Amino acid sequence: MASEFPASPRPVVAVVGAGAAGALVAVQLCETAARRRTPLELVLIDPAPEAGRGVAYATEVPAHRLNVPVGGMSCYPDDPGHFQRWLCRHGESTVTAGDFAARYRFGSYLADTLGRAIITAHGTVAVRRLRTAATRCAAREGADGFVLDLADGTTLTADTVVLATGPAPGTSGWAPPELRASERFVARPWAPGALDAVGDADDVLLVGAGLTAVDLALVLDRPGRTVHTLSRSGLLPRPHAVAPLPPVPAPAGLADLPLPRLRATIRRHLAASMREHGDWRPAMDGLRPHIAGLWQGLGDDERTEFLGRDATRWNVHRHRMAPTTAEAVSRIRAAHRLHVHAGRVAAVRPLDDGRLAVSLADGRELHVGWLVDCTGPGMRADGDPLWAGLLAAGLATPGPLGIGVATDGGRLVDARGGAARPLFTLGAPRRGELWETTAIPEIRAQAREVAEAVLAPAARVRPARRRPTDQFGLPLSTHAAAAAAYRSGLGRVVTVRAKAADSFARAVELDPGFALGHAALALLGHECGADVDVPRALADARRAAAERGDERERSFVDVVGRRIGADDGDRALVDHLERFPGDALALSTAVPTIAFSGVGDLDGSLAQRLVTHTAPAYEGHWFHTSLRSFLLQEEGRIDEAGVLAREALAAEPASGHAVHALAHVHYESGDHHTGRDWLDGWISGHGRGAVHRAHFSWHVALHELALDDPEAVRRRWFAQLAPRRVNGVRALVDSGSLLWRARMCRNWQGRMPVDHVLDSVAAELVERPATAFTALHSAVALTAAGDLAGLRRLRRHAAGADEVQREVVAPLCAALEAVLEEHWPTAVQGLRALLPTLRRVGGSAAQREVVEETLLYALVESGQSDAARHLLQTRLDRRDSPLDTRRLAALG
Repeated sequence: MASEFPASPRPVVAVVGAGAAGALVAVQLCETAARRRTPLELVLIDPAPEAGRGVAYATEVPAHRLNVPVGGMSCYPDDPGHFQRWLCRHGESTVTAGDFAARYRFGSYLADTLGRAIITAHGTVAVRRLRTAATRCAAREGADGFVLDLADGTTLTADTVVLATGPAPGTSGWAPPELRASERFVARPWAPGALDAVGDADDVLLVGAGLTAVDLALVLDRPGRTVHTLSRSGLLPRPHAVAPLPPVPAPAGLADLPLPRLRATIRRHLAASMREHGDWRPAMDGLRPHIAGLWQGLGDDERTEFLGRDATRWNVHRHRMAPTTAEAVSRIRAAHRLHVHAGRVAAVRPLDDGRLAVSLADGRELHVGWLVDCTGPGMRADGDPLWAGLLAAGLATPGPLGIGVATDGGRLVDARGGAARPLFTLGAPRRGELWETTAIPEIRAQAREVAEAVLAPAARVRPARRRPTDQFGLPLSTHAAAAAAYRSGLGRVVTVRAKAADSFARAVELDPGFALGHAALALLGHECGADVDVPRALADARRAAAERGDERERSFVDVVGRRIGADDGDRALVDHLERFPGDALALSTAVPTIAFSGVGDLDGSLAQRLVTHTAPAYEGHWFHTSLRSFLLQEEGRIDEAGVLAREALAAEPASGHAVHALAHVHYESGDHHTGRDWLDGWISGHGRGAVHRAHFSWHVALHELALDDPEAVRRRWFAQLAPRRVNGVRALVDSGSLLWRARMCRNWQGRMPVDHVLDSVAAELVERPATAFTALHSAVALTAAGDLAGLRRLRRHAAGADEVQREVVAPLCAALEAVLEEHWPTAVQGLRALLPTLRRVGGSAAQREVVEETLLYALVESGQSDAARHLLQTRLDRRDSPLDTRRLAALG
């Protein structure tokens, strides 16, 4: 009697097969169960040594590439860049969405993503991996659920079973009996060691000319060997375009057409694409979202006609080779090491030398050492004993034309036509009803659908209970432990202290379904340069908000998504604060003090109006007072700002916003000695844990610059602002801009170490910044480095980015290009025109002043001394500055 695994107190979900389909459904089950806090035991059953690879992704041959670009191979339907970012983090930093990765790398990605999902779900989902095969699945007698017989002699009882078995095995039904009996016939080419006996000089015939045959031709190719491929059509898969064009939308009304008219309409669609774009591929790609619907709209007779008349040509155009693969195939064909034949095998006989004489139906004969079946998987599910048992027991029924099995949204349809049992499948077994169902873009969507259906019965209405709140009284849709971590992160944001992202990460680790935690991480990664996978965090936030976020949380997630996507994020943030004035994280984001770029100045003093509107929600809290102080100094109300900043600091000495406001008060009032000494003391005291400590050091350096003390500026830069002490966006904003200002003031002689600053910042951040504020400082740093080409790349990026980058940053880049090229009148004209618009990029007046410093330098260089004198006198009327006094005297 077979031994049985002990019963589990949690619902047991068995996933049979741990290849791509099994890994994807396991990822979705883990992450969805963790988000919903639904206890689960997940059992993965597969004899393979590593989950996620299956047959397709176990190959270690570098020439075996994916036949879908990187941008289409993410595990997540709502995060298309996930695989690309994984490759970038794992040694392929230059990969693009249009590249074709090695198949083995994709297997590693699947395995890693599954491993991370298991870690995320730890405590909610218990995962077991059984290195064996399932041979039989039967309904439990007298109880719900199923019993699985395993190849190692054990049995497993499961409440739910997901059959992720992949394609059905081929039958080699085309092969004559004498061939199937030959030891020179390889029926399963991807089985371990299947090709080991093939000698280096043995010619090989591959029957089939699809992607499997192409991969094997590359493996078998070598000097002295001829590889033949044979198929009825003699057609190889077409190549992908090296530079693919966007899909062309499919014609309307295709689903209502009978097959003859559908065929004619698609041909016209392809021809129109050829005329307009010189390429049929965009038209073919535009059909992809409609393929399942078109197939389901055909009757059985039409489907049979399609299989006999159209399927081959459809497949060679639809399932294409990677460009590098196509190039390799062309090369070995040109070398006459690969011959492609149209025909079919009629008979096979052994030759005296051990080779095979293969007679084709048209009378030709090929002499080869080996014959390999590359015709691909079988159409019928009953070729697999596990599926044959399910069909015989009536737990499954064949799909249309006997292809695969029938399902209702992934749930198996039984012999009575019902689909009530928790027995699911995805991928290749659904081919009869969907036709296109074997590629990752289809399987990942099915995996999510199956996970939702599996977990739906486990969802239960929890008794209402009082939710925890943040420190400002707003409720949080999470449990107490995650709420405590979130409050810690929010506290660090409002005091401008370090490790806020660590606290938010802890919150989502404790509760993967906590929308605000994910949204906060996405926001900090996008705007503050925190080490966060921003698209992943945003996707997690959106899913969690949809599942159990309240109105305020859903609104904030939408705001973060719009800011990241440059989709009118400022307006969305303003609207959010109008409805939820007590949302401190949103208010921190909106007011451009130090941590975030803030809202643009859409229609006057918007930030000030927001602070005024939100004041009643905070009742004089030091955080809100700090923001009011900062905005007052921006309006030139220096004395009032100073009073409020000191009031806030009396309540919370570590309040970074209040310190920042007072630093500006000292600077704008020309009180440079006091400001330098006070801020230097705060940095070494309460400011030791400040997240933007470098920015406060930058403020001290501004005082030293205004005091015309170049040696102090150099000491400050090397001690507190040099790379390794400051990295990422802060190095760009603070370290880089200080160097350029010192050069413009002629207070930095010799070589500036700005290259070290740029080396410490990701190229993506410099040349493709997400916000206008960062983009302005990228432009300054590139100018300081004399990088004209980089400045032009940034200008091209800004011209295609959000409105502020287009209208402010792109012209700034053009003006700074004129500075580098010493076209001084052009530089003066461009910089002068920009001054009234600079507030739109966010940040403070002191930060934006770098543009005015550059204008002053350009005025002097262009010989416009009167204009330079006027600008300096205007500045001195506003505040005292020994530096400006010296420069004015030098102009005479």
